[in-house]
Amino acid sequence: MADQTNIEWADSTFNPWIGCTKVSPACDHCYAETLMDKRHGRVQWGPHGERVRTAESNWQNPRRWQRQAAAFFAEHGRRRRVFCASLADVFDNKAPAGARDDLWTLIRETPDLDWLLLTKRPQNISKMLPAFWGEIAGHVWLGTSTENQEEAERRLPHLLAVTPRPAVFFASAEPLLGRVDFTTIKRASPLGSMSALPAEPGGVYLDWIIAGGESGPGARPTHPDWIRSIRDQCTEASVAFLFKQWGEWKAAIDRERDDPDWRAPYGRELRDEGKTRWLNLAGGCGFHGDRFHVMRRVGKKIAGRLLDDVSHDGFPEPSP
Repeated sequence: MADQTNIEWADSTFNPWIGCTKVSPACDHCYAETLMDKRHGRVQWGPHGERVRTAESNWQNPRRWQRQAAAFFAEHGRRRRVFCASLADVFDNKAPAGARDDLWTLIRETPDLDWLLLTKRPQNISKMLPAFWGEIAGHVWLGTSTENQEEAERRLPHLLAVTPRPAVFFASAEPLLGRVDFTTIKRASPLGSMSALPAEPGGVYLDWIIAGGESGPGARPTHPDWIRSIRDQCTEASVAFLFKQWGEWKAAIDRERDDPDWRAPYGRELRDEGKTRWLNLAGGCGFHGDRFHVMRRVGKKIAGRLLDDVSHDGFPEPSP
């Protein structure tokens, strides 16, 4: 769809079709629905809407990127990362007839691109892979959304059961809506011990975790300690970690650090010269049981993507 993207973990985006259905809390404020349905009216979102295949000219973009692969590698020292699909879900049951088969063929024709497929439907992956999956697995990165503990526990076993193994298994904890402990997600599998994070030699586990807060209208704040926890889990397990963004909200007061004597004016809502909105997170934002922070809505650009003044830009080394 685009030669370049502002998504921090991809170089380009490609959408084989447009349209989807909301399936979990991470979908509540779907930017793709807002853009493609509400604003442009290109598709009807939801179970009764038809998915719309993109133009043939768009399908030619990855082939062009394949022809440019050597030049891209010479400039960047790595392969182009293509996020597919930002406006749909590759493993949606309602994909346009023939479009997914054509996508697999396209991926086979572009072996010098790394294809990043992120889904909220990992239970469908194994039954929707092509017969020649073994030929293309080496340049596909498969990921699933893990916005809270419930979805992480439900989705990750399906993802990590995919065989042959893709180049990279990853999780996207964005928008992060609750604390996620990846170390507790363990299952036995035909492939051997399965755990979200490395637990023993020879096991099946994630290579990469992306985390971030929510942006856009209605964005929900992400507690800083939820992000720190994932960072620390990745550090302990030697798994690549990328912090994408705070989103609309950023921590203004860490009570234990900034106000140990509770002297700040903690009202349910505070006003900062009428310019920004403040929320007392102990007053109904669903952060119960976590350390007390006051979050300030400042917008995505100002909030930035530094975690404790550090930029986390980890990427995995794909399996050979």
